[in-house]
Amino acid sequence: MATLQCSSAIRAAPWLSPPSFSARTRKCRFSYRPIVMELQLNPLPFDMDALEPHMSKRTLEFHWGKHHRAYVNNLNKQIAGTDLEGMQLDELCKLGYNNGNTTAYFNNAGQVWNHDFFWESIQPGDGKKPSGELLRLLERDFGSFEAFVAEFKQAAATQFGSGWAWLVAKPTDPLVESKHGKLVIEKTPNATNPLILGHIPLLTIDVWEHAYYLDFQNRRPDYISTFVDKLISWDTVAARLEQAKESVDFSDANIPDDEFEKGWNTFPNTEDEWD
Repeated sequence: MATLQCSSAIRAAPWLSPPSFSARTRKCRFSYRPIVMELQLNPLPFDMDALEPHMSKRTLEFHWGKHHRAYVNNLNKQIAGTDLEGMQLDELCKLGYNNGNTTAYFNNAGQVWNHDFFWESIQPGDGKKPSGELLRLLERDFGSFEAFVAEFKQAAATQFGSGWAWLVAKPTDPLVESKHGKLVIEKTPNATNPLILGHIPLLTIDVWEHAYYLDFQNRRPDYISTFVDKLISWDTVAARLEQAKESVDFSDANIPDDEFEKGWNTFPNTEDEWD
């Protein structure tokens, strides 16, 4: 996730401004000043050329170096001098969504969070089949790993316009503290993500054109297949599943299918305001 850093160096007492000396009273005076926290663009978790030939260095230079950076910079400008400074990025997303009446900063906050999560979902030379409990749950909830792959690819390919496809951990009842969960696929437009519904993302693919156009032009299905078959970090997905188990019980239970939406969850479109 994007990190918060101070805009000035933190000294022993960072909440104090440098002392001023009064010749008349011969005393030092301190004045209080706030520490301004800014979101920073996180470095990629791999070298810029590490994903070639599947995702080129040139794509990363534009996707991460320009688009992702712009979202971070724009978000910092939008929340500067407000009570939102210093707030965790996931909380900014939830607050900014505002029950569908999105705030001015929501798009940039969502895109920063989504991109951080996307880069962390990738591992050079991976894309191998998962194992252990993750594989067992995928087979339980989708019928087979191959069925999951087909459904995930279809969701990403059929997301109209810009957006994302996700594998998420979804509780059956968010009002019940101890609840059984299931793995489902969701797709979201623009900057929206599953956090706003209280679902736990495990994996995502970016299907904005800037994610693949330099390498694949308009061949989105080819990009999706390459991502799923060659780039997914299943170790990261498994680690996220372990973390999700702290709040969701994935043990086998007799959960009627009608407790989960048929097909993929979809979200209302938010205004498409991107560079």
